[in-house]
Amino acid sequence: MTQVLRRGRASLAFAFFAQGVAFAVLVTRIPAIQDHYRISDGLLPAFLAAVPVLAGVGSVSTEHLVRRVRPSRVLRWSQPLVLLALLGVAAGDRVWQVAVALGLFGLCVGALDASMNMLGVSLQHAYGRSIMLGFHAAFSLGGIVGASVAWAGAHWELSLLTTYLPVVVVLLPAALAGSRRYVDGSRADSVQGAAPGAFAPAPEAVAFRLLLPLCLVMAFAYIGDSTVSNWSAKYVKDVLGGSDQLSTVPYNVYMATTLVGRALGDLGVRRFGAVGVVRCGTVVAALGFAVVAGAPGAWSGILGFTLLGLGLCVLVPQTFAAAGRRATERYGPGASDAAVARLNVFNYVGFLVGSPLVGALGDAWSYRAAMLVPMVLVLVTLCYARSFAPQDDAAPASPGGAPAASDGAAAG
Repeated sequence: MTQVLRRGRASLAFAFFAQGVAFAVLVTRIPAIQDHYRISDGLLPAFLAAVPVLAGVGSVSTEHLVRRVRPSRVLRWSQPLVLLALLGVAAGDRVWQVAVALGLFGLCVGALDASMNMLGVSLQHAYGRSIMLGFHAAFSLGGIVGASVAWAGAHWELSLLTTYLPVVVVLLPAALAGSRRYVDGSRADSVQGAAPGAFAPAPEAVAFRLLLPLCLVMAFAYIGDSTVSNWSAKYVKDVLGGSDQLSTVPYNVYMATTLVGRALGDLGVRRFGAVGVVRCGTVVAALGFAVVAGAPGAWSGILGFTLLGLGLCVLVPQTFAAAGRRATERYGPGASDAAVARLNVFNYVGFLVGSPLVGALGDAWSYRAAMLVPMVLVLVTLCYARSFAPQDDAAPASPGGAPAASDGAAAG
């Protein structure tokens, strides 16, 4: 594998890491943001909902934007804007100022998420083997680092600006420097020895029916993820009788096992194929929800959240990879970017639906029973597992007649 691809892979992994840090330091300090700007409890949900809604707008806009410019350029400038918006959240003192900063954060994070995954899918195609899970592992590592920074800020009672400023000062120049080594799909092809050609823009339309199974999987995976991030602490404390200190453990364990699962997941895809890994992850995640729902105590509930991290962690990266591959097989070069941008919207759909859904069912029914709903939704992935395989269960032939390497086969 050439040095260009290796450098492109490393720089993109850092972009995922930086986004993980930025997102974590924002969401884990929401109570401090609310106190700083004196946002009422009634108004706070509107602020929180606006971010994923605007992120969806940003992702859709990116689908159209990449018809004219390379995804690497979108990523190069959206990531600094996300970091500056994060700083803006901490720098103001009026509600309208934080509203503008969060709005900019949402729009730019949609473009950032979409363009990062576009580059990840194109690099995986160039490598000829699964590497997407490694990028998302970098995001999980960034999330752990960001949550730790936020914890330190809360522990030493630092202001938001004092907490966020060092994060931006460190990440912003590093992200800009790394962005010079991003590798787009057409450049990756030229590195691999294919005809470099001109920039291949996304087609005018990618049939939604082609992506529908993967869109559902993406939404259901994020419903599961948002259930853990929003309800695990409350569930362990109020339902399972854990202490305040113990209630912080489930999400930390979930993030740690997500990191481990993604760090090792690419090896599993190369050995057993994407379909096998997705099926295994789905079953493990469903088992995790079942253990959580039936847990007699806090520690057994934490075991369930541990299983959830190991199971859910593989679904999102493999869904992006499958969408890019299916679009390319159907429409040719450039279609992958449009498919990834459209699929990315369902990331935010799942995030918006998951937390209110579990909360409403918990209040109206019981929180134990509510945990079974995301379990059933995640299990639907088994019905769509074949969507993660290359068409006709075989890699398409290369121009020279030899079969091209699939995502599940090691090459290079």
